[in-house]
Amino acid sequence: MPVPPIVVTADRRDNGQTLAAVLKAHLGLSWSQAKRAIDRRHVRVGGQIVADAAFRVKAGKRITVAAGVIEVRSAERGARSEKPKSKTKSPFSGEAKSSEPSAATRKPKSPLNGEAKSAKPSAKAPAAKSKSQPRNSDLNSALRTPHSALPRHSALFEILFSDDAVVVVNKPAGVTTVRSAEDREEFGDGKRFLPKTLADQLPAALGAPDKPVVAVHRLDRDTTGVLVFARTKLIGQKLMVQFRRHTADRRYLALVRGEPQSGRIESTLVPDRGDGRRGSGTGDEERKAVTHVKVLERFPGFALVECRLETGRTHQVRIHLGEAGNPLCGETVYDRPVNGQPLPDGSGAVRPMLHAAELGFTHPASSERMTFAVPPPPDFAALLAKLRGAT
Repeated sequence: MPVPPIVVTADRRDNGQTLAAVLKAHLGLSWSQAKRAIDRRHVRVGGQIVADAAFRVKAGKRITVAAGVIEVRSAERGARSEKPKSKTKSPFSGEAKSSEPSAATRKPKSPLNGEAKSAKPSAKAPAAKSKSQPRNSDLNSALRTPHSALPRHSALFEILFSDDAVVVVNKPAGVTTVRSAEDREEFGDGKRFLPKTLADQLPAALGAPDKPVVAVHRLDRDTTGVLVFARTKLIGQKLMVQFRRHTADRRYLALVRGEPQSGRIESTLVPDRGDGRRGSGTGDEERKAVTHVKVLERFPGFALVECRLETGRTHQVRIHLGEAGNPLCGETVYDRPVNGQPLPDGSGAVRPMLHAAELGFTHPASSERMTFAVPPPPDFAALLAKLRGAT
């Protein structure tokens, strides 16, 4: 049954354990349930909201899980729990997770070439077929667009292009690309327990609710920007070959802390670098990751950078920038050295400021080279304007 806020006091056995591990031990939650509650800012430690599942708990700390987030039979260590209820609002703040404004009705100009896009920002109906945009590799020009002229986003996504083979989407923050392996293992087909992913919502928006799309690559839940999905498994396989062979062009914009340097970052990424976080290291599961960083603008204590992905590993940009000492503004996971303290962040950002600004690939059916570019969403653009105004 629903319960009031749950309070757990960490004991000696919990000292040094991750927050997710402590919730699992005391409340009998699965890993994905514990991580979900933490990611959605429903958990406080010592009175402060902690949104990092890898946060290390100290003995004696009071851990509070907000009211209504989970149902439990007992709050004792080892008790079993019911499946969590999906929430769109934080019980602590009373505000919706996504604070993005509603979509504009006008057709915005493309930030890279000045041409109007062919599709309105709507997830209600399929977008009209469009021609690909000519490439412009200087993403800095995208950021010269006045803030008031940027397309406005809501929790709904924007379809940039669609045909019988592919659909290209401008993803907002707060939406998961596709169901994770952990969720599939735990819930199976029980999707009523979970918020809909972008992959879940697209078929109906395309007018084909019974024809699922195929996720070719992913963006983190709070990362915005361009994504391509395949309309069939065969097309998906062809697109995935391009990503594996690094012939797809992916460029990100990021607002970071500190004084970054332009250059190439290469490392091997592992699931646990030693403190419960993904990161650079060695081991059986290591995977090569390469990111090319270009500094576009510098501000006091911050910078705007462009990141081009040579590989596409999980959290690659966030990890590489964080380990270089320049974590994203708003980053709360990859913002510290191994077993170290978080680096200061005076930006005020409430999510990692990372935007997939440009995506290029060869159309798997027509062999036409296609490039799509979108400007950053309002929160990114507002922070950038604030940083520019401080110089």
